[in-house]
This record gives sequence, structure tokens and C-alpha cells, in this order.
Amino acid sequence: MNPEISKIIRERGLLLEKEVYELVDSFDDVRLVREFLEHLEKVSRSKVITKSVLNMDVGYVKRVVSKLEGGREVVDRMSLGLVSIGVSKGVEERGAGEGKEEGNQLGYKVFYADTKPDKKIEVSDFTNHFRARFQQIQGMLMARAELQQGLVSIGKISSDRQSCSIIGIVSEKRATKNRNLIFKFEDLTGSINALVKVDRKEVFEKAECLQLDDIVGLKASGSREMLFIQDVFFPEAMKYEKVKFKENFDIGFLSDIHIGSNKHLKKEFESFLKWLNEDERAKKIRYLFIVGDNVDGVGVYPGQEGNLELKSYEEQYSKLAECLNRIPKRITIFMCPGQHDASRVAEPQPLINKRYARELYDIENLVLVTNPCMVKLIEGEDEFKVLMYHGGSIHHFINEIKELRLMKAHKTPARAVREMLKRRHLAPSHGVSPSLVYIPNAEKDPLVISEVPDVLCTGEVHRLDIDNYNGILILTGSCWQSQTDYEEKFGNEPDPCKVPVLNLKTRELKIYDFSRDDEN
Repeated sequence: MNPEISKIIRERGLLLEKEVYELVDSFDDVRLVREFLEHLEKVSRSKVITKSVLNMDVGYVKRVVSKLEGGREVVDRMSLGLVSIGVSKGVEERGAGEGKEEGNQLGYKVFYADTKPDKKIEVSDFTNHFRARFQQIQGMLMARAELQQGLVSIGKISSDRQSCSIIGIVSEKRATKNRNLIFKFEDLTGSINALVKVDRKEVFEKAECLQLDDIVGLKASGSREMLFIQDVFFPEAMKYEKVKFKENFDIGFLSDIHIGSNKHLKKEFESFLKWLNEDERAKKIRYLFIVGDNVDGVGVYPGQEGNLELKSYEEQYSKLAECLNRIPKRITIFMCPGQHDASRVAEPQPLINKRYARELYDIENLVLVTNPCMVKLIEGEDEFKVLMYHGGSIHHFINEIKELRLMKAHKTPARAVREMLKRRHLAPSHGVSPSLVYIPNAEKDPLVISEVPDVLCTGEVHRLDIDNYNGILILTGSCWQSQTDYEEKFGNEPDPCKVPVLNLKTRELKIYDFSRDDEN
């Protein structure tokens, strides 16, 4: 290695994994090396720089490396070694698109979730799925400086009292008669019980919100018989710099259109379509993200047939296609399914079924995607990442986390989406409700948030809510349906006809309200 680069590493007291070491050695600018390592150290808050640290800010790494001589080859070689890019297995050949806008360098790439099991599902597939998930999130937690001192696998904890750090998945959770909490944590080497006392308020509050199948890091003391929790650490998604494009254009977000319902707000949706075609402000919109429950479906909830104006999927999707065909062709539309769409409920959900929605497949500016799905908008070397997820797990987070339940977070659903980013997982607890069932994947869990997005957009709750978590914009979608009898029974109050529009040059966010004639 270049002696000057070696000196920088020694001076900063860094420990570099082999692949990172080789990458830095390919730099021919010592000043750039110093800036690069300083940035990675800041991102990871650690002196140990691994491949997983590079994955924390892939956009920055690629921008730096691509500027080097022969940089593109280095980026390609480096990408093969990263933990994973996107929430999917990669860009699927069967529909992944790369669109190029004429006259500029804008484009997009779609990273679909891997939705097809390649064989009959067996119990061992779920075991391997959770092993894969554990290894994905373990890499993120190992990069946290707070856990590196005394980090051991559970199987190596002895009978002697000791202080240690562990990374484990929550397999059991229960309260004692004294209101303390006891958990069972597992890793690939074994399991152990851990207790947190109710009088340790700060750490108890962190532990209290832990859900089954969460993967976290612990600082603890104790022995093989029992650990006493001193602190809890989540993987945490963080965005360290805001991506801004040079070109001045907007992207818009919709969800829960519910075509076919007799509660569908036709007049208001018609106003939105007219606005897209006629209003000067709408002419800056280049991309539109529609995040599930595009039609009302059939047999989705008890007594639904009494609320249907269009009684079949075919009729509903035909009407939806008629509406989408009115959206100007200059706008590229990305659409994922939700629980009401013609797609299995188990996540990740595949594309909307062509058998029922043939007319959607003929719309030239519509890109059908999976749920979840990562869409990367591209301008030159810059990438703006939008993670689409309909949001089936939102209800579980609100019902099971005491703080969210008490604050009635169905009215502020972005607070629940924060929990996904904190855990780096869209729906960690498997099988606790019909909306939290997923297809196992032995290679990697498609619901892990392996690459941090710029925007995480959801639907499901029928209320627009906006939040910012560690530099990530959260948008929970409004709807185009008035309150149904089923929603009224559960106290869900929709906030319809709101459309958030984000400018990618200024990062200014505007909300347009089509529930009345004047627009806010």
C-alpha cells in the first residue's frame, strides 16, 4: 500500500476490512483518501470500517470512486462485494426498467423484491429466512461503535459474571409479577434470557417497545444463566446528506385510490386528473408513485359486497386503466399493489395479476412494481431513492407499541413508519396478523431495509402524514375513498384527497388538497 495512505490509517487508528483496504489503495489522491475515511468514520461512528459501513452511504461511496481513473470498473467490482443494494435480489429481468428522458441525463432503475419461491415451501425455508435476515441486520449492528467493545456470540457467554455486548433476535417476551421484562434472545450459536428492570426507566422504555423477531444489539452484564440489560441498540437507518438534482422537476405521491368502491371520491379524483393536465404547477411533475390499494377488490373484508359499485376485479381495473390513461405521458407512473389488489396478501407482493388487470399492462407510461420496491431516480452520478411499501405492518406497530397506542397513532401514522426505519425492517413480526404474513426467502429477506432511502412512502391508513427521521423523508399516503362502514367500526377516520409533491432541486414539499375547489 501507498505509505502515505498507510500513515493516514495509523494516525486515525482505523481498522479496515480487506476489501475496504484494497479499495482505498486504488485511490491516487491522498487528500481524497483522508476525506473518504473521515466520512466513513463519521457515518459509522466506529474505527472499524467494513463492507457494511460502505453500505450505509452507497451513494457517497459511488460518487467518490467513480471520479477516479478507471472508477466505473472499481464501482462495479466494489458493488459485488457490498451487503446488498436495494430491497430486492437485484434488478429483475422480467420488467425492471431503465427509462431515459430525452435531452438530459435523467433516468430511473427499479429494484423489484424477489417474490417467487422456487419450490414448495417447507419449515426449513422459514428457518433459513430468519438466518438470512439475522445476518443482514447483524452486519449493520456490528458497525455500531457502542457494541464493538466486548461483542461476543451468545454461545461463548460463560457461567462467570461478565460485561458483554450481544446481537440477537427476540424469540420470547414476557412480564414478571414485579413488572420487569424478560426476553429470550437468539443468535446462530444459541439462546439466552435477559432481564430489564422497570426502575431503569430509560432502558426499560427502549426494551418495552421490542417486538417478536426484532434484531437488536444489547450491552449487558451477567452470566450464562441470565443477562441484565444495560442498553438496547437498534440498527437505525440514517441519511447523512440530502440528494438534490440540478434539473428542476417534481415527483408526486398517491395511494389507496379504491376504484370500484361506492365510497370512491369520483369528483375529487376527476379534479386531480384535470389538474395534472391543465395546471401550470402540475407540468413540473415527472414521476408519480402510487402506493397500493389501487382498486377496492373483492371479498377483502366481511360485507364488502354491499360497498361495491363495480363487482369484479376486471371491471375495477378497467376503470382504473381508463383513469390512468388520462395522466399525461410525460409522467412516469410507478404502481405497487396493496391488500385490496389482485395479488396475494403475503409479502413481498408480486405485480398486480395480469389475468385481472390486462389493460394496465398496455399503459406505456405505467411501471408495475412489487410491494415493497426500491425506485432509484438518476441524474448523472446522483441517485434519489424512493422505497415504496404499502404499509400492512403499520397497524401492528401501533397496536403493540405502548407509546404509539396511547397517542392514537392511526392519526399520525408516520410515527409508526419511524419504527420500520429504526429496525431497518418493514414488517419484523411474522404471522401475528393476516397483514404480517410473508413468503420466506432463504437467501435474503426482501423486507430488510438494506439500502437507506431518501423517501419511504406508504399507504394503508388513509391519512396523509409527513415526518423526517434521521434525514429520511416519511410520507404516509392520503386516499380517494370516504369512510366505509368497516372503517367506522374500527374508528379509522380517513383524510382524503391530499397529494404531496416534492421538488428534487429544492427539496420543497407542497401538499395539494383536492377535497374542495380551492387548493392548499
